[in-house]
Amino acid sequence: MAIIVLLGSGELGKEFVISAKRLGHFVIAVDSYDDAPAMQVADRRNVIDMLDPVKLREVLSFWRPDYIVPEIEAIATEVLYEFDRTCIVIPSSRAVNLTMNRDQIRDRAAELGLKTAKFAYADTQEQYLTAVNDIGFPCVVKPVMSSSGKGQSIIHNDEDAATAWSYAMENMRGDRKKVIVEEFINFSSEFTLLTIKQHAGPTLFCEPIGHYQERGDYQYSWQPAYLGTSVIQAQEMAKIITDDLGGAGLFGVEFFMTKDGPIFSELSPRPHDTGMVTLQTQRYNQFDLHLRAITGMPIRQEHLICEVGASAVILADGDTEDAYVSGIEDAMALDFIDVRVFGKKVGRKNRRMGVVLGKDLTMTRKAAALIKVK
Repeated sequence: MAIIVLLGSGELGKEFVISAKRLGHFVIAVDSYDDAPAMQVADRRNVIDMLDPVKLREVLSFWRPDYIVPEIEAIATEVLYEFDRTCIVIPSSRAVNLTMNRDQIRDRAAELGLKTAKFAYADTQEQYLTAVNDIGFPCVVKPVMSSSGKGQSIIHNDEDAATAWSYAMENMRGDRKKVIVEEFINFSSEFTLLTIKQHAGPTLFCEPIGHYQERGDYQYSWQPAYLGTSVIQAQEMAKIITDDLGGAGLFGVEFFMTKDGPIFSELSPRPHDTGMVTLQTQRYNQFDLHLRAITGMPIRQEHLICEVGASAVILADGDTEDAYVSGIEDAMALDFIDVRVFGKKVGRKNRRMGVVLGKDLTMTRKAAALIKVK
């Protein structure tokens, strides 16, 4: 049995804890608020500000875990280096530090020769407006540290630019007041390639996952996404950057699909929100695979066999301190539909509160529309 400290306890963390508990591991869920989804199924919990290096160091020193597994970006990542000699940081301290900041991982991707959109950074409004002018309209503005699309905008004119700066500042995580301005790619689709690095064994890839976003956050996904020979190019790029980051675990590598092939977008060193669909499509879902890769259990290509399936998010209708979910019975009356409710007590408009799983994308989206959170 391993002792695992999970840093961040959202819905992805909750499913990871379930996978870990099935194999007998002891999990401590950590987050900035009590009764977060993963805390509801973990063995122990700690509520701290994970950006506070003193508090984070105290928690890790107390539990002395075998593995430290980050689930979110807002962590004092410099502290993790201090524990490299006594435990395993997933996938590695360097990988966590690089990927928690969009500027650093984007710079590294460019250095490795991966094809990306043109981009520029700004930490003042003056620099920002210069970057927008250099990149040109339309372009995308994002905080360098955020998650689930928070603070992200597509801008088409000067008026949009002013609004986007304020939106990014208000919704960034951590204390880095910096944005990335990137070229808007005329893509035909977006997809995620779940990439599995093992301590011993080859790098493996799940079937590509197509997804659709609004407000920078995924709304529904499907697997497999049929990409033809472009999937080989995506796998080559994913392997280059995950080999460079090192360590073991599951990475969610995002791409834009264009007429000239895939373009690297972003990378998460952990299970991906679009990968919720694997709860429906794969014998070993992304959380099982992350846990197995972390703990050194062998994973073979036949473990990644994929059936056709889809996921669609359940969003809160508005702000509430005591979220009430209705319509689950109606949704599950439809063919081959399953539902996961995350257990978040507080709802904000468009906050992700659950997910619907199904075999058919149209039916899955129809089922999600029947469920309301107020």
